[in-house]
Amino acid sequence: MPLTAVLTGLGAYLPPRRVSNEELADRFDTTDEWITSRTGIRSRRWADPGTSTGDLAVEAGHRALKSAGVDPEPGAVDLVVLATTTPDHLCPATAPDVAARLGLVGAAAFDISAVCSGFVYALETAANAIGTGRAKTALVIGAETYSTILNPADRTTSVIFGDGAGAVVLTAGDADLPGALHGFELGSDGTQKDVICIPAGGSRQRAALTEPAPGDEYFAMEGRKVFLSAVQRMSESSTALLDRIGWPVESLGHLVGHQANVRILRAVAEQLGVPAERAVVNLDQVGNTSAASIPIALADAAASDSLTVGERVLLTAFGGGLTWGSAALTWPDVVPA
Repeated sequence: MPLTAVLTGLGAYLPPRRVSNEELADRFDTTDEWITSRTGIRSRRWADPGTSTGDLAVEAGHRALKSAGVDPEPGAVDLVVLATTTPDHLCPATAPDVAARLGLVGAAAFDISAVCSGFVYALETAANAIGTGRAKTALVIGAETYSTILNPADRTTSVIFGDGAGAVVLTAGDADLPGALHGFELGSDGTQKDVICIPAGGSRQRAALTEPAPGDEYFAMEGRKVFLSAVQRMSESSTALLDRIGWPVESLGHLVGHQANVRILRAVAEQLGVPAERAVVNLDQVGNTSAASIPIALADAAASDSLTVGERVLLTAFGGGLTWGSAALTWPDVVPA
């Protein structure tokens, strides 16, 4: 019988600095009402100077391992996959350092860059490794320090994004176990790569042998296009996955979408026919944490006892690339650390 990846541990970490809408309103000549009405966000966390994505990833990874009852030592984990848009360095990847700092020297470790879809991509990658017998235990982390790439002069992006990390432990098991991952659906459209991007810093800009334009070193996105594409792609991806695995929408316990914007989450739930109260929302307190948003939302929902053991949970995300993806699992008996 083929092995199935089963979620056995869950952890999240947010940096202590809370940045309220009022603080940003003073900086950008706006109001709490303007920010909240357009995004649903009331506050977010930003890392202190000197704190990197890897630092947050280590904290979340440690908590996920503790939740799973896995001792962090060489051989305990076969694979570490880190989803991030804000790695500690362009080279090398951040995941090997995170693995080493967690005591997991020897584990295969690498980064995945799919922006806000990154965690779902990383989850599928680790699940495939377990399904083929390549790994028995995997640590999947989504971690971001978006505050380091936001343009301090751009009100639109600066009020949306936050920093944080979330992680899960996957273990080989049976498909009928609570926590089993039942399927994935992934996609991309590179013809719209410029909709969400950091124009400067990569080989294309450097190969042009010209100085980057002012502001090109910062994250930028076209909000209207992102909104419309996110709703469409997350809805289509979710529907395709549910149809393939034979789960009626009515059988879902909860929908956990990428925490980008409350209006996007509501629109996706409405298009799928998921009652609003079954769509997990925590971005009001943490903002959009990109690749970290889904595991942080899962940890919040689990900590508040919103999720029931054995219920069907659908994850869906959309991000730069453009990329999108969905995953389906039954909820495990897990306590987040």
